[in-house]
Amino acid sequence: MIRSKRINRRQLILIVDDQEINRDALGVILEDDYDLLYAENGQEALEIMRKYALDLSLVLLDIFMPVMNGFEVMEQARADEFLNTIPIIVLTAEKSAELQALQMGAADFITKPFDITEVILARVSRIIELSEGRQLINAAEHDQLTGLYSRNFFYEYAKRLFLYHPDMHMDAVVVNIEQFHSINAVNGRDFGDEVLKTIGTEILSFLSETDGIGNRSEGDQFQIYCIRQPDYKALLERLQDKVSNISAKVRIHLRMGVNLRKEGVEPIVAFDQARVACNMARGDYKNPLMFYNDDLHKRELISRRLLNDLRGGVEEHQFQVFYQPKYDIRCDPPRLASAEALIRWKHPEMGMIIPGDFIPLFESNGLISVIDSFVWENAAKQIRRWREKYQFTLPVSVNVSRADLFDPTLTRRLVSLMQNNGLSFEDFKLEITESAYIDNAKQAVETIRGLQDAGFEIEMDDFGSGYSSLNTLSTMPVDVLKMDTKFVQNIEKNDTDMRLVNLILDIARHLKLRVVAEGVETQGQLALLKNADCDLVQGFYFSRPVSADDFEKLIQKEIMLERG
Repeated sequence: MIRSKRINRRQLILIVDDQEINRDALGVILEDDYDLLYAENGQEALEIMRKYALDLSLVLLDIFMPVMNGFEVMEQARADEFLNTIPIIVLTAEKSAELQALQMGAADFITKPFDITEVILARVSRIIELSEGRQLINAAEHDQLTGLYSRNFFYEYAKRLFLYHPDMHMDAVVVNIEQFHSINAVNGRDFGDEVLKTIGTEILSFLSETDGIGNRSEGDQFQIYCIRQPDYKALLERLQDKVSNISAKVRIHLRMGVNLRKEGVEPIVAFDQARVACNMARGDYKNPLMFYNDDLHKRELISRRLLNDLRGGVEEHQFQVFYQPKYDIRCDPPRLASAEALIRWKHPEMGMIIPGDFIPLFESNGLISVIDSFVWENAAKQIRRWREKYQFTLPVSVNVSRADLFDPTLTRRLVSLMQNNGLSFEDFKLEITESAYIDNAKQAVETIRGLQDAGFEIEMDDFGSGYSSLNTLSTMPVDVLKMDTKFVQNIEKNDTDMRLVNLILDIARHLKLRVVAEGVETQGQLALLKNADCDLVQGFYFSRPVSADDFEKLIQKEIMLERG
């Protein structure tokens, strides 16, 4: 198809008639207000329509012509996605042809002979105005990428379903893509668009099977308003299967929030609540489906409170950095080797809030970097204070979140922190969770390599809790493995767990990596790890995380041991 796009000219009309006198007559009537094209039969008309498909505002089409008549032109135009939006006014002297033309999609008709100029101009103007109005509405009504409804139209139609069809029991469903901005950043916008289109197409397919409507409300968020489904997990799996098949190299995870219909709850509120449920499932790859309920509502209120109080909490010194020691168990007795800096929040009204209640929240809302920066600053200053007070330098490791890895200033900021506090890279170590290596692996690996090149030692935190495979471990930039607590907690009772620990230690030795075992709570666990040649341990057996002042007692004890 040849399609031409003109630039900023008047509306274009095609006049199709096999009689020159008729073409000239219409030309005289219309030429002052419109640009005109002419064809003398249906075949020529279709060629011109295809060439100017993007420009034509109207076709005036004679019905009875040689070569190809008007009915055949209308039939072919109706089957063509580029031509079926161009309005057609039929030209005929045959009353019997008018009804058939209208049934085939004609917008109007003009009777021959052309006698009343004002009537013809009025009909032409009205049809063009109506057609262009419909096109504008259609463009605004649908998301151009996925074909789903746009946000405003979606909520308007959902409101009508809610008001006029209360017996349909419509549920609100929100679907989101985990870390979609990272998928775009690493794989390119075209790949991201393919993911969105795949989800949109499958949602449209689902909606064709049931009563409901759907939309793409934000960049990577989809909403479905549908009749109660017997199994929403099956719907999520259906969508997940489609995106998983896009690429074997890119991991794409979906999550879903569902709000079952409640009497009197309007769609816009229902979807706000479904969105809360969907957000609560963020990062939970094992349980990506969440239903909204009263408990979730209470959690959401608490979450909003914590989000609102974060900045004030930092400014008012509500946050404290605690330290948990790591002990070298290759010697006897074990010696204090380093510490991990951990955040605690003493809220003025809610009391002491455990990290598990606010760290995932801040991670999911992009605010974790505020916490991380606070910990980094305080830990660096504390290392310097202990060195000045005791002439004892204790290395401290700090957490670097996934969000930090996308900060282009990360390495520069951390190096500056070292310099400002007179620290060496051996004094300040970086812990990065295993999942950060797997999510957005390419960019994460590049950033972590940059940190290593600058001189930092990298510890992979929570090793074994995520999705990494042992055969990819050799390609990851890491100096120390922190073995997740779940490997250690049952080693006294379960031989299989102990064999897994030995396997991890063997692989680490082969890769020349040191291993820290987390969650050591008993003398028996310590003995088994020592016999297996584990390097370091941390856990309640030695100490819970404690304040900087309380940690000084451990430093003083270590200094006494050194002095004999």
